[in-house]
Amino acid sequence: MDTNLPIAYLLLLVVLLSGAIVFLIRQILKTRRTEITLFDLQTKLAKEPGTAQEYYQLGSIYNDKKLYSQAVTQLQKALKAGEEEDPQNLAMIYNALGYAHLAKEQYDIAIRQYKEALKLNPIYPTASNNLGYAYEKKKLTSQALEAYEQTLKIDPNNQTAKRRAESLRKRVGIPTEVA
Repeated sequence: MDTNLPIAYLLLLVVLLSGAIVFLIRQILKTRRTEITLFDLQTKLAKEPGTAQEYYQLGSIYNDKKLYSQAVTQLQKALKAGEEEDPQNLAMIYNALGYAHLAKEQYDIAIRQYKEALKLNPIYPTASNNLGYAYEKKKLTSQALEAYEQTLKIDPNNQTAKRRAESLRKRVGIPTEVA
């Protein structure tokens, strides 16, 4: 029995290390794919005008990399290139643009972008959630609560909206059962 304990510990260590190695390799491959896409898009768009989708993709990569000023530039180009796009696609661009402005603490601009996204796609829960968050950052509690409640009308199972709306109701003093 005493000889099995070191073997069990060794096996556990091997399993943990294997899991860590697999996770690390997956992260490296994901980062490499993103960097290749970034390089390809930058190269292509430096030579010729791109599509709304290409600018949106590049802007989204910049958002992920927390390069918000570059993201804003690319997403604005996506809007110009995508004037004839499907409203749902334009709503996604406006939402991403709102996200970049929110991250730059430009709350009024972010709110305007989220509202534009919702004008194009009124049943877009992500934009509605983001609008609520932007209102929260501006300390506009009642508007934030209204945005989260709108999200819950669109997507009743949205956990973020449920959690934030409940927190705001408590802060304002509205009983949860009534809302």
